[in-house]
Amino acid sequence: MPRKGRGVPHSLHDWIPDRHLGVAATLSHADELVGQIGDLLFDYQTLPGGIISLREVLTGSYSRTVVEQLAPIPRKIPLLVADALVALRAALEHALFTEVEFLDGALDEKAARLVEMPASDTYEKFDEWTKKRVRNGPPSLRAGSELMRRIDGLQPFHRTGAPQAHPLARLVLHTNHAKHRTPAITSVRLAALYRDDQMPHSVRDLSPRPEEPLRVGDVIAETPLGARVPVTLFPTIGINRPGSDRWPVLIQELDEISHWVRTQAVPRLITGGEPPEPALPTRYEISSGHFDERSAISAGSTTSAAERQKQHVSAATCRINLVDVLSKLEGSPSTPAIMAWLAELSDGEVLTRMYRIKPTHNYDPNIVLRNLEVLEGLRVEAESFACDYTQPVPRPGAE
Repeated sequence: MPRKGRGVPHSLHDWIPDRHLGVAATLSHADELVGQIGDLLFDYQTLPGGIISLREVLTGSYSRTVVEQLAPIPRKIPLLVADALVALRAALEHALFTEVEFLDGALDEKAARLVEMPASDTYEKFDEWTKKRVRNGPPSLRAGSELMRRIDGLQPFHRTGAPQAHPLARLVLHTNHAKHRTPAITSVRLAALYRDDQMPHSVRDLSPRPEEPLRVGDVIAETPLGARVPVTLFPTIGINRPGSDRWPVLIQELDEISHWVRTQAVPRLITGGEPPEPALPTRYEISSGHFDERSAISAGSTTSAAERQKQHVSAATCRINLVDVLSKLEGSPSTPAIMAWLAELSDGEVLTRMYRIKPTHNYDPNIVLRNLEVLEGLRVEAESFACDYTQPVPRPGAE
């Protein structure tokens, strides 16, 4: 119940009872694990020389670009993926168990074993799950109860078109596989590619590639013999959905599941209604103890680890592009100075500066002029930094 009479502002998440505050820590732990995955993915995807080695194979009148070698994915990545997914499932299970004990009191061992979050892709399976709790299950998990109504509303069978794609169905599929068989199975995928002489206006304009792992020996391009057509690749890391041939982008799969658990499943289990505001943070400081847990939670981040990873990747690309563009402007500082300036900026600051430069596919003279003004402003900013960057440090005692 919301706390009243204390003047507590809504920003302190007064919709979540004290008994459920621990679930925010579990969600934060899961986001930290996703953050570690993102860091490892970034290091892997920015390996010197790339993660895909190619060679040309002559076949009749054509030359085929063939995958010769793939950099091995660090084994820690799939292990961390399994840990993150298990933590997300634990957030659901812990919230459910806490609510059952609040409603029914302490449970005996037989009843406690029957407290679990189902993931039913048909109503018949959910009905069967419910009937198994009639005899020994806690009262709050019997048909017609308020808590059962909340659990029912989260079930995959409500997504009639593709219940197997429901976030809860995916979460249970991944965690069952990780617990009983192997950690998550990951692989390099080609998210997209294009010929440099057919550069699209945007990556979104590219035709989607098959959702399948890239393997040594795969042919990714074919050109007439003698023609040299540079190709730009967009490699990513996919995760296999157990029992299927689906290989969604790993970081996106984690983000979609964690977002649903944090903003939909946990709030609905706790409140029984539409998810209240503000939503629980993606992460807050859990390495230290807090006398006021609510204040610590409210001071947490609202940006997920997956979003930070995407921003990090985008910023790294923008840094390379800005160095290339600014170093060609007259009066610009040296390339190392520009690189040092960009390294001092946060990822968000780099992206903000890059977004000022507008696409000029239609060669609109007004946009070209505006871009020149933006670039000149960035050059001045880099030059100002370079002056401080190269200024000698006075010796102690020097006048």
